[in-house]
Amino acid sequence: MQSVILILFYLVIVLMPLCLSWALDWPPRPLLDDIASGLGMVAFAIILTEFVLSGRFKRLSKRIGMDVIQRFHQLIARTALAFALLHPFMFGGTPSGGHRPWDPTRALTVTSEFSDLASGIVAYLLFPTFVLLAIARTQLDYKYETWRLMHGIGSLLIAFLLLDHTISAGRYSADPTIMWFWVAMTGTAVAALLNIYVFQPLRQSTRPWKVTVIKRLTPFQWQLKLAPTGHNGITYDAGQFVWLNIGHSAFSHYENPFSISSASVDGNELSFIIKELGDFTRTLDQVSPGTLAYIDGPYGNLIIEGRTAQGVALIAGGVGIAPMLGILRQMRATGDKRPVKLIYGNRLQEQIIPSEDLSHEDVVYVLSEPPEDWAGETGRIDPALLERHFSPEICQTWLFVLCGPPAMMDAVEDHLLSKGTPSSNILSERFTYD
Repeated sequence: MQSVILILFYLVIVLMPLCLSWALDWPPRPLLDDIASGLGMVAFAIILTEFVLSGRFKRLSKRIGMDVIQRFHQLIARTALAFALLHPFMFGGTPSGGHRPWDPTRALTVTSEFSDLASGIVAYLLFPTFVLLAIARTQLDYKYETWRLMHGIGSLLIAFLLLDHTISAGRYSADPTIMWFWVAMTGTAVAALLNIYVFQPLRQSTRPWKVTVIKRLTPFQWQLKLAPTGHNGITYDAGQFVWLNIGHSAFSHYENPFSISSASVDGNELSFIIKELGDFTRTLDQVSPGTLAYIDGPYGNLIIEGRTAQGVALIAGGVGIAPMLGILRQMRATGDKRPVKLIYGNRLQEQIIPSEDLSHEDVVYVLSEPPEDWAGETGRIDPALLERHFSPEICQTWLFVLCGPPAMMDAVEDHLLSKGTPSSNILSERFTYD
């Protein structure tokens, strides 16, 4: 029900300029011209709501998941791009240039004055460029921090260009009510961006953390522990994640999302398991105890508290074990008596995280490249393996928590849905998108 309400609210905001325009009792004009204006207005409204979707609002993240928000953010941006690209080609009205006796109010006239169209032309060229850069980010040879700064500044520039174009060249947006709607929407978008780039770093700067433990667990995985400095830490649920910034200013863009592997019952210290993958994680050997850190969070909805499923299945691939450890600790500490089974996959045996938490549970270890004396499961976490360990009844009544490589989660989700698992009983979190 919450998701339905949020979707309806989103549709109301995006379609509001069309409703306001329809309420104006203006003379009619060719249908294609109205379609062109509608496409432009909806595209602009979507672009402005994109700022809010990327605003890292904790309550929204906890309800529907940062994973879902970010995927929707990407898909709806591509929809806005399609509308924006079609927008100018749909106009078929009379171009401006002189007085028309049949159109004394110029209500049927489409402007062709360059001064009115210049900002729209620039935005028309920039918008697809930024969407393509976002889609191809992982294939391009520049850092995430650089892309993030460019994306934020570029998006803000496009928003202001479109605001100017909409008010200057738009037929309906010249109306004061609609004009102020656009101004308010743009102001909200700017506030959401300032929240990420200014207000949140300001709050973080007053609540620093310091590294207490940094040690290598496996050849390419580390354990990192942080303790709050001068404050009581954060309130979080087991399974959530934070954006972590180590060794930089609170205003730095050098932050990365990592799942919390500890539980709130462990105290105010936070623990993480981090795999060497990117620019930051490959420098963990340079981090030492006492290094300052800043945290933005918690976010995410890999939370089992409050869910009434009969059992809990945890399915982890590689470093996806991190949130599962926190969930296991929290379940034991709170006396949760539901049965638990953990499927834990890796490529090599030496990649398995050594943890006492795993010795108390029903754990199925899976290796895709096992040694000769391996006695556990082999191959990948796929439908055949799930069939061996989860009966149809379990699939329909248990809660399934997934974290790992996207291909693994896709395969597991598809299998569970085919076996009748309610979608509300499948929790997943992704940190990479197409």
